[in-house]
This record gives sequence, C-alpha cells and structure tokens, in this order.
Amino acid sequence: MGIKTVLVASDPDRTSLAASEAGEVARLAGSTARETYLNKEAIIAAARSTGCDAIHPGYGFLSEDGDFAQAVLDAGLIFVGPSPQSIRALGVKTTARETVTRAGVPVTPGSFSAGSDQELERAARAIGLPIIIKAAAGGGGRGMRIVRMIDEMSEALSQARSEAVKNFGSPEVFIEKYIEEPRHVEVQIFGDMHGKIIHFGTRDCSSQRRHQKLLEEAPAPFLDPDTREKIHQAAVAAARSVGYYNAGTAEFLVKGREFYFLEINTRIQVEHPITEAITGIDLVSLQLQVAMGELLPCDQGDVNFRGHAIELRINAEDSMEGFRPATGTITSWRRGSPVAAREDSGYREGDAVPPFYDSLLSKVIVCGETRAHALSEAFQFLRGYSIEGVPTTIPFHAWILCNPQFQETGIDIGYVERTFTAEGAREALSLLAVDPEHKGLAPDGSPYTERLATGKLPAGATSLTVLHEHGGTFLAIPVDAHGDALPREHWRRALTRAALVS
Repeated sequence: MGIKTVLVASDPDRTSLAASEAGEVARLAGSTARETYLNKEAIIAAARSTGCDAIHPGYGFLSEDGDFAQAVLDAGLIFVGPSPQSIRALGVKTTARETVTRAGVPVTPGSFSAGSDQELERAARAIGLPIIIKAAAGGGGRGMRIVRMIDEMSEALSQARSEAVKNFGSPEVFIEKYIEEPRHVEVQIFGDMHGKIIHFGTRDCSSQRRHQKLLEEAPAPFLDPDTREKIHQAAVAAARSVGYYNAGTAEFLVKGREFYFLEINTRIQVEHPITEAITGIDLVSLQLQVAMGELLPCDQGDVNFRGHAIELRINAEDSMEGFRPATGTITSWRRGSPVAAREDSGYREGDAVPPFYDSLLSKVIVCGETRAHALSEAFQFLRGYSIEGVPTTIPFHAWILCNPQFQETGIDIGYVERTFTAEGAREALSLLAVDPEHKGLAPDGSPYTERLATGKLPAGATSLTVLHEHGGTFLAIPVDAHGDALPREHWRRALTRAALVS
C-alpha cells in the first residue's frame, strides 16, 4: 500500500525474522511481555519518536485493551482497530453478553455480571451443572475452568481468578452453562466508520487443546444453509449493537442447529488468512483503509465465497507429550512439497525459540476446490514439510487430517483432548513417509489397481488406483472403466479399515 512501517521489538526479538524484514525497528527494552509488548507508554513513545501516524496492535497483547486504544488516540495517533468504547463494551464478557442479548443474539444461560465466590456458586446451583468459569476481562482460553461438581467450585474459582490476573490484570470472572461437545464456529465481521457492517463468512475452529486453536478452516463445514445464515446475521447484529467498526470476530458455540454467542474478539484473528483465501479480500489492507476513514469498498452482496481453506498452526509444542510448550533452536526447516501453500512464518532455520511469548512458529494455509480437496492438499503438503531442533505440532496435524470423524462429520471442541494419542500420531506420520515419490507398491514399481465393491466407490468409478498402502490404510484415486481418474469433485473417502482418498 506504500505505507512506511516501524516494528517494535523486544530484546529477544531484535534478531527475529520480522525485525530483519522490517523497514525500521524500534527497541522495547526487556524480555518479558509485561516489560515490552504490554508496555503501553513505551509503544506509544516509540510511535511518536519515529514519526508514525498510527498503531496497528496485531492480534495479541494490547489488541483488545480499550485503555490502550484510548491512549493511542489521546497521543494524537490513529488506532487501527475499533473504538475504545466498542472494545470496552465487548472486552468485558459480562457486559458483552448483556448488550448482545438486548440485540436478540442467543447466549448461553449464565451470570450477567462478575461476582463474589458465594454469588457465583449460588448462580451455578440455579443454572445447573456443569458450568464453565471464564475471565471477564479477556479470552483465548485463559482463566477458564469447567466445574462438574459443586464442591470443585471454590478451587476452580481460585485458579481461574489467578490466571485471569496473570493474563488480563483483573480477577473478575463469571460463569456460563457448559455446553457439552459443541463446535466452535466464528464469523469474520467488518464495519466502517460510516455505519456499514458486513460479514465475510464463517470459520470452524473446533480443533483445540486447552481452549487454544490448532487448526482452522473456512467456511465452517457441516452447517445447513439456514443455520449458517442465522449465525451470519447474529454476528452482524452483535457488532451493530455496539457501533462496531474495523475487523472483528464473533464467536459461537454450535450444537446441531442451536448456537450461542461466546464473544466478539475486537481485533484481526490469527486465522484471518483462510477467510482471505476464500473471499479474495486482503483483510489487513481493509483494516488500514477503514482506519483512514474510508468506506468499506463492498456491500454484503459483493462478498463471494470460493473453495475451502485450511490453516495449520505450527507451534513449538511437543504434541506427543501432551502439547508441552518447547524451546530450542531450529536446526532444519524443510519445505519440499509441490503443493501450493501460503506460509506466514515468524521464525527461520537457525532461530532460537524463546520461552517468553506464544508458541506459534508459523501458519500454513492450504486451499482446495472443495473441503475434501483441501484436506488432501494439506496432507500432501505435510509430506514435504518438516522442522527439526524443536518439537512441533506437525504430528498432530498428520493425525487430524487422517482422522475419519474430522473428515466425515466434524469434531467438537473437546474431541482432540479426548482422543488424540501419540500412537495415533506416529501411525499418521508413517503415512507421510510411505512412497513419497508416488511409485506405488507393485513389484515393478508401478501403481496397482485394487477392486472394491461398487457400493464403496464414487459414482462412475469401477476401481481404485492405489498409490500408497500401510497397515490397512491406503491412498487411492477412483478411476472409471477406461482407467481414467475421476474429476476431483467426485473423490471421497472410502474405507477398508481407514482410507484417505486423494
């Protein structure tokens, strides 16, 4: 866009990939988040000393802090985000629930205000267990505790308050009825300063551990058109209820055709690239246009959706050991896949991963004409992708992409924690390593054809050309009577014990 930018960087990040690519870097002295990226005065001082006009807060740290947004405006700078009033109205979750309820948006039963331990315990008895405790001043899974028995309440409240203070500076918590095994569906919303609010469709973020997302996809699958449209309209109504402008994400719990408002994250999301992929719209560019006072360049009817996109969050975590956060030096980073993908990386080969911040190393965004195609492309991408020197979530991604329930009916937000195992991940990793050059398993090195019953094949197929086989799982292409591969839209998953058709 021709806009000069300055990056603020803590001491550990002074040699980071971002710092090496930035046009200019302003130092934030210190290492911890509180010393640096949560230091409002230092960030504003850096902007003023380098002649900046605006501050973009990114998608972490101060991006949902209404006081910071106000301080930026008071310093004569532009805040690239919503108004401080909107952030405050939506940042305190109890206030947000009350506001959107008046706008007709469905919410889960719960306390509409933070209270004392005794008040919240009485509310829990009235609502009925199980309930979930949440931090009133923040989200992202921090400060959450599920309570299934009333005698667990006291300890859970103490833990939740402690975590809320650590992450958001406030001990205030509230409770909601805990919905068993819901999906996490969110809507990308956008408003301008002239009153227009539109949406850019749904995303599904149900692949989680400890309430933190691991994989996202757009649009959210397995929603009937009526429910999808109701969720779209609820998101827009929630945003309109607080006069919202700039980027935001309305999050919902979905169970069948029922859905409940969770919160609006008043910032751009980590997973925004998958929405960009299916709409063709650069959301960060749009943020800057709106911050400059421009009208949104499109109406709702102009937003078109094409294909399916998946984002793999590559975190520095040992997924084989309970997703334990890891540090170390990246000794090798291989990107040898022929599959086209967008990758937004924060690190490179040779970089040390510090213990101070989030574990996210990189985001891999893979697209397909259909969801099945996108899943297949993502799996094929992983065949040529590896990081060494620090454990990562790559084993998890291999596992989830091969998972039958994830492929066929979708999963709920607790599915990964209930079912993921290191053994399952190792089996999925073995599939990545089988026959990487597509030479097949026939004695002469060529692919072979395995006949299956007609009922197990897509319409028009008479057999499968098997490319890989391992332990009863095979990767195969359906072919017609002439031996020609069927078009991709006719490919689907077929089973022996398990199979990923690609």
